[in-house]
Amino acid sequence: MFYAPLLGAWCVTRREDMVAVLRDDRSFSARDHNPRPAVALPEDVSRMFRTWRGADAVAVGSLDPPEHARVREVLNAGFTPARVRAFEPTIRAIATDLVERTAVLTEFDFISAFAVPYALEVICRRLGVPDEYFDRCRTWSEQRIELMMSQRNADPDQLREYARGLMDFGAFARSLVQERLAAPQDDLISELLHDGKGGRTLTADEVSVQVPTLIFAGHMTCAEALGTIFYQQLRSPGGWAEVVDGKISTRDLVEEGLRFDSPLAGMYRTATRDVVVGDVHLAAGSRLLLLYGAAGRDSRAHACPAAFNPDSRSATHLAFGHGIHFCLGAGFARAELEIAIQAIATRMPGLTLAPGQPPHHRPVFPLRALTELRVRQ
Repeated sequence: MFYAPLLGAWCVTRREDMVAVLRDDRSFSARDHNPRPAVALPEDVSRMFRTWRGADAVAVGSLDPPEHARVREVLNAGFTPARVRAFEPTIRAIATDLVERTAVLTEFDFISAFAVPYALEVICRRLGVPDEYFDRCRTWSEQRIELMMSQRNADPDQLREYARGLMDFGAFARSLVQERLAAPQDDLISELLHDGKGGRTLTADEVSVQVPTLIFAGHMTCAEALGTIFYQQLRSPGGWAEVVDGKISTRDLVEEGLRFDSPLAGMYRTATRDVVVGDVHLAAGSRLLLLYGAAGRDSRAHACPAAFNPDSRSATHLAFGHGIHFCLGAGFARAELEIAIQAIATRMPGLTLAPGQPPHHRPVFPLRALTELRVRQ
């Protein structure tokens, strides 16, 4: 552990220390788990950023017990293994359609041509978002990142545009939920409102708060994981042929990709009382940054942490977090990633990296995103 003045937080890098923190929800709060802007936002922007979901609205990832358990229980019902299996034909259809459209290209950017539109359409269709809103959901998600990552040279007018976009995002979510409240359909929003486990459901306001988070987290992390998985495998000695020939299973490839370069670099927690983490004594109110990506490179947990090896049985990673805030869509995401890999292996067996400069990562946090990934076939 070390203290980073620029972040105003203690950075936790050992897997065992992170697990201990994530298991102790009495000593650590998730309420302030997102990064904060590096500078003070204009007052009107700050107000919109605080209230775009609704007054005092809190998404499930920021809830602490006991409220967290009630909301999480209903959300979990939408991502059970049975629900995931029932939705898999839709995921496969989306993957197949996109693969067919990109297969005619000799060279393309894998991120913009496949990973992002695929992940966005999958989560939007599960939720019941109308097709004409897909692109806007992507834009709204990007605007949220830009506000969280605001720097000293940010243009105030640009920040206001981003904040107004988030206000539109919140209004869209509330409108969609009201539609499903009055006329349920075969989608997740309707399930949360009408078909909760044991008769337990969420109110329209509670569902409206969760919808933007499900869209944001549901597509951005999956797209980024796909980028990492394909980049690392395409640049490995065996290349894509090892996947096409079945030498490497899709499940092993997914788990190693999540371990080797987690799409979620880390999340924050706040100590609610004086506590010891590792060998460091922390006062109540101390902020911690749990670096999930570092956990995947911890030599205490992995024999060869710096090597990309899909045969290494990497399920001990923390890419989905741990404890009560373990990613509720983990099973859904795993199926989504595997289906994408299978579809591409079938239709594009000769995939390789395009010549040129290696890709760079976008300067955003906590996401770990490639700017582009040029491939050819």
